[in-house]
Amino acid sequence: MRAFFFGILSAILMIFVGGYLFVRSGGISLATTAAPLPFEEKVARMALHASIGTAGSQHNPLTLNDDNLVAGATIYKQHCAVCHGAPEQPPTAISKGMFPPPPQLFEKEDMVTDDPEGVTYWKATHGIRLSGMPGFQNSLSDTQRWQVTMLLAHADKLPQSAQSAFAH
Repeated sequence: MRAFFFGILSAILMIFVGGYLFVRSGGISLATTAAPLPFEEKVARMALHASIGTAGSQHNPLTLNDDNLVAGATIYKQHCAVCHGAPEQPPTAISKGMFPPPPQLFEKEDMVTDDPEGVTYWKATHGIRLSGMPGFQNSLSDTQRWQVTMLLAHADKLPQSAQSAFAH
């Protein structure tokens, strides 16, 4: 029984030492140009889903109007567009060099118009670790984060006033 326990303990120790040596020798590249690791995307999605939890049930407390959409566009242009793009603009050099590539939130395939607003607000507030997505909890007010959330929830049908905010 003692030998069996010692064997299991040795095997566990060898796995940890082997993993450490693999990482230490460069077996896991953190270069943004490297290929994704096996299961990296699946594990990241599972962790993000668990972190977001019930945030999707939160509802935007702001009134949907031009003033809030224009404010959201102004904030988005200043803080988000460099990575996530702006309407009818090509992706920036910064966004092209990121891994994972940030969604271009004004492109049809990447719009979050069907996501619960609470999820978008959670991402803007807390950020997403190891993705380049910062959390804005300490730099933007709750109102500002909700305004950006509102803008993104209606990105496919923005009034001219909000679209014009991107031109200034």
